[in-house]
Amino acid sequence: MTQAAIIKLTSQQASNWQSASNLSFNGDEISIYVDGDNASHLRSIQKAGRKIEGLGVKNAKLSGDNWCESSQWAFAQGFSKVGKYEAIEFTGSDDVIKRLAAKQEVYAWARDLINQTPSQLVPQGLAQTALAYIKALAPEHVTAEVISGTDLKQQGWTGTYNVGKGSINAPSMLILDYNPSGDPLAPVFTTLVGKGITFDSGGYSIKASAGMFSMKCDMGGAATVTAALALAIKSGLHKRVKLILCCAENMVSSYAYKLGDILTYKNGTKVEIANTDAEGRLVLADGLIAASEFNSSMIIDAATLTGAAMNATGGEYNALFALDNEMISKAQQVAASENDPAWHLPLEAFHQGKCPSAFADTANSTTQKGGGAGGASNAAGFLARFVDNGGKGWLHMDLSACYNEHGNGMWAAGATGSGIATITGILLEK
Repeated sequence: MTQAAIIKLTSQQASNWQSASNLSFNGDEISIYVDGDNASHLRSIQKAGRKIEGLGVKNAKLSGDNWCESSQWAFAQGFSKVGKYEAIEFTGSDDVIKRLAAKQEVYAWARDLINQTPSQLVPQGLAQTALAYIKALAPEHVTAEVISGTDLKQQGWTGTYNVGKGSINAPSMLILDYNPSGDPLAPVFTTLVGKGITFDSGGYSIKASAGMFSMKCDMGGAATVTAALALAIKSGLHKRVKLILCCAENMVSSYAYKLGDILTYKNGTKVEIANTDAEGRLVLADGLIAASEFNSSMIIDAATLTGAAMNATGGEYNALFALDNEMISKAQQVAASENDPAWHLPLEAFHQGKCPSAFADTANSTTQKGGGAGGASNAAGFLARFVDNGGKGWLHMDLSACYNEHGNGMWAAGATGSGIATITGILLEK
């Protein structure tokens, strides 16, 4: 089967139903059998979408009365793959089709961006691409600046500058303001901060080849927060939101930052470098300091930050961290309603002391593999040093479900878009 197929959802088993795949076939029409209505069936529908795409179906047209918005999106997640991110025709009311089409377009943009090679997408290019995408959605409401190279050092953005200074491609920081009110004194509702490491060699704490292979995806946090803002704007966002992307390549050269270096941040925190492969938290620290200066009600950062989070969640969930229980509760509720799996991992004030240094306020990690026990929480604890008000209103998302090096029964290989819906939902909450 190679052309468009009509896809139906049914609770009636056909005589030619294939129990191993929950599918039945009638010419170019394929029916997916589900029994009942709960989250496990959304998972079954996503798996069916993956199987149908694997049959060589180029385009899918969803048809019939049994499709709801969430089941259609579950199918889309399974069916879509590299080169086929917008190959689904949705069904239902005009509003449902409009929402799903907007979601499909934004996810396609983000997934394509994350999948770009490190030679295609360099730090300044990432910042400019994100700016152009948001600017095109609301040109009259968007202002921005891109700070690059030694200007970062001069302005005190020490983490982004030092992580990126070893590369021929200059580090960059995008600071974007979406302000639909037009009032320069309007309060900032949320500041979004994204890790934009366009390639991560590990620096002098160099990764093994197998660990480095997928590190084009290490800018997944930047793509995720940009896409979330874009989808919120398309969905009628009327509140002021700031977007900060901290973009760099983590490379080895005579100019690269080194183990034992001490970085001094704008808020006075001194950080000893114990591991140059713990670079994401160093660039995010700049973004969190800038976000705190805006006095926004919420700060949400997103990053492909730790292997420890992936080990904890199995790559099926994004990991959530906060010192503010209200933020965790809000994020979990939205993630559940959006079928965008996320799980709360531990973070307390004491985690800020889990990376000790004899020469600075803290190290950026430990010399133990993976940052030692509780590595994901320790990384979040490091970040907590750079937000004001005891972390009130701050949420950290470790995007352990953002990318799959290999395809599986749920996803094709490459970026998934996981995390976008949760952040968008938080932005759109009344």
